[in-house]
Amino acid sequence: MALRSRLDQILGNLSAWERVPLNPRISEVVEQDGYRREAVTFATRPGLDAFGYFLIPLANAANDYAGRRPTVLCLPGHGRGVASIIGVAEDGGQRLVGEPEEYANDFALQCLAQGWSVFALEQISFGVRRGVTDSMDAGASSCVPDSMAALMLGETMIGWRVWDAMRSLDYLTTRPEVDPNRLMLMGISGGGSTGLFTAALDTRIWGAMISGYLNTFADSVLAIRHCVDNYAPGLVTIAEMSDIAGCIAPRRLFAENGSEDPIFPVEAFRRATAKVSEIYTAFGASENFAYEIFEGGHLFHGEQAFPFLKEHLASEG
Repeated sequence: MALRSRLDQILGNLSAWERVPLNPRISEVVEQDGYRREAVTFATRPGLDAFGYFLIPLANAANDYAGRRPTVLCLPGHGRGVASIIGVAEDGGQRLVGEPEEYANDFALQCLAQGWSVFALEQISFGVRRGVTDSMDAGASSCVPDSMAALMLGETMIGWRVWDAMRSLDYLTTRPEVDPNRLMLMGISGGGSTGLFTAALDTRIWGAMISGYLNTFADSVLAIRHCVDNYAPGLVTIAEMSDIAGCIAPRRLFAENGSEDPIFPVEAFRRATAKVSEIYTAFGASENFAYEIFEGGHLFHGEQAFPFLKEHLASEG
């Protein structure tokens, strides 16, 4: 697809990057209620490592899957990073799988509750992968200096994060717990950005759920102040967000947006989803795209997304 090739080039010519050996290292294994959590580090590029948590339902956990499972790459947005989506509180406490909490951000645990395995990736500039920042606050990122460094190298922060996500998929395909034909991704905000571009570029993704990101460039990142990690030189000259989402067709895609989201306006979300629907219809796959507008702001919701993915998994055996 011509657009996929152009996106690859604009984000930093990812297809030319060296896929170094992963050399995965597991530094910690913790058994929680119903699942095992492994802290994993692996190489992505020469001299650069990625970090995340692999969460695997235990054999005696109640679920519909055995052996190789559908697996979700979970991507956090700005904030405390990966700790928040696996349910680790600021005081170190751990939320349980299935423990109710309205608009819970720990969607990695919500994926586990479906019986899926999960890789929760710490994105560059977030959490434990922060560089030097002006703030000691746990939610501060180092997006500005890191994104500027990417540009100085002729690359982009979007490209860096997408590459980490792709290498995460490389790692997941080595795991015996993972069904390589049922790889999904899920992301909120900055994680939604990485998720959208990753699913557009990497056809190994069976299905994607994008929360708080799918919109229009014209009404969001070009009209409202956003983090510098959202920008790539020349991007809007070749595509709108709906075009990028169209690169995922005919694979499964679910998008959601809060009715009061201050940085991704809901009316622009409506326009974007209308265009994505047209693309999926042109592919003869209208049933593979769905979306939800929920009452709330810039939040992860998931109420309709999980049934959408589960129904498609069940329909395909």
